[in-house]
Amino acid sequence: MSEPEKHLSRTLDPRSLRGLAHPLRIQLLRALRRYGPATASQLAERLGESSGATSYHLRQLAAVGFVEDDPTRGKGRERWWKAAQQGTSLDETLHRNPDPEVQGALEVFLFEMATIHTQELNTYLGTRHDWDEDWQGASDMSDFTLRLPIEKLRELTGKVHELMDSYRDSADTDAPGAERVRVHLHAFPQQED
Repeated sequence: MSEPEKHLSRTLDPRSLRGLAHPLRIQLLRALRRYGPATASQLAERLGESSGATSYHLRQLAAVGFVEDDPTRGKGRERWWKAAQQGTSLDETLHRNPDPEVQGALEVFLFEMATIHTQELNTYLGTRHDWDEDWQGASDMSDFTLRLPIEKLRELTGKVHELMDSYRDSADTDAPGAERVRVHLHAFPQQED
C-alpha cells in the first residue's frame, strides 16, 4: 500500500467518539489505514467477521466521517471504502464530559487502543529476528519516570507530537530501505508505592 500524500488526523469529539467506539469499527478503521482501500467482503475476510457486520459498521463509520467511498475503485455494485484520515487523537475535554455515553465510549476506545498497542508490540517481539540486525538495534523499548506538574506533561506530549509530525513530513519516506515504523506514546500519572 502506498502512504497517503498528506497525513490527516482527526481529533475526536463526543459525537465522533461515540461513532468510533466499537471494537469492530476500530479494527475496520485500523485495517483501512494500514492496508488501504477495501470492500466490506475483503475486510470481513481479513478480520474474520461476516460481510454483513463489516458492511453495517462501515456505514456507521461513514456516518461520522471516518471512512468514505473510494470512487477510483470498484465496478457495478462493488463498494470500496477508504479511511478519511490517517490518525486519531483525543480532545482532552472528553475526559471531563459528564455524559455517561461519552464516558462509556471513551472507556471502549482507550482499552481498544491499549490492546492494539500491546498486540503490535508483541507481534514485533515475536518477529524481530526476521528483521536485519540494524533494524533490531534501531528499535526502542525505553521507559522513563518523570515527576511533572500537569502543565509540563501537556508541554512534553505537545513537543513529542510536533517531533513526530516533523518526521512524518520528512522527505526520507521514499529513501531506499525505508520501512513503516510504529511509535506508541503512553504518558500517564502513576501512584507512588
